[in-house]
Amino acid sequence: MAILDIKHVSKFFGGLAANSDVSFSMEQGMIMGLIGPNGAGKTTLFNCITGYYPPSKGEVTFKGTRLNGLQPDQVCRLGMVRTWQKVRPLAKLSVVDNVMVGALARTSSLKIARELAMEQLKVVRMDHKPDFLAGGLPIGERKKLEVARALATKPELLLLDEVMGGLNPAESEEIIQLILELKKRGLTQMVIEHDMKAIMRISDRIVVLNSGEKLAEGGPREIADNPDVIAAYLGERVE
Repeated sequence: MAILDIKHVSKFFGGLAANSDVSFSMEQGMIMGLIGPNGAGKTTLFNCITGYYPPSKGEVTFKGTRLNGLQPDQVCRLGMVRTWQKVRPLAKLSVVDNVMVGALARTSSLKIARELAMEQLKVVRMDHKPDFLAGGLPIGERKKLEVARALATKPELLLLDEVMGGLNPAESEEIIQLILELKKRGLTQMVIEHDMKAIMRISDRIVVLNSGEKLAEGGPREIADNPDVIAAYLGERVE
């Protein structure tokens, strides 16, 4: 059974269709890439999946549970969490306190929350900075902090929204290795990303959105060679 099943999801804002009749499913343990031009509806779809927006039409099912009508905190407790394209850490709190906010979705014990937070800081290789103020971190470490906070909720499905956006090549490579490490640990992931070489490296399958609709779905090589995807988004074949 698919861990996530999206059936004919549409989202309308007035007369504008940000998503239109989008369907696909994800198997447990896979990495699904979600790509498309700016304004294609990728982040809106994330919002519909995770409860920030109710779908106007269609159905989202996670581990056999219909999510339509659930709030983001309820979806989180079911085991699905997302990061945000624009990272906004709690700037006046320490690194570990930021991650504890995520851990408190799973426990009311501050002691256990701190232990969970430190575990995830170790995963993202930031356990040497637990007491740093989050607001003073460079962008690369803010991105990793965002991932650590999401991981502290103990998700079974992690949705990453442009987690490599704004990073230099070395920082992006760190994130790529982190995503692949999380896959080895069995974590299912969906990744929005504009760096096509990165998305080709990490994805088992890729869904392409264009103008809110699903343009294509397939393996990385299949997508890179798809003439409709090249025309609408890539511009040229990705090697």
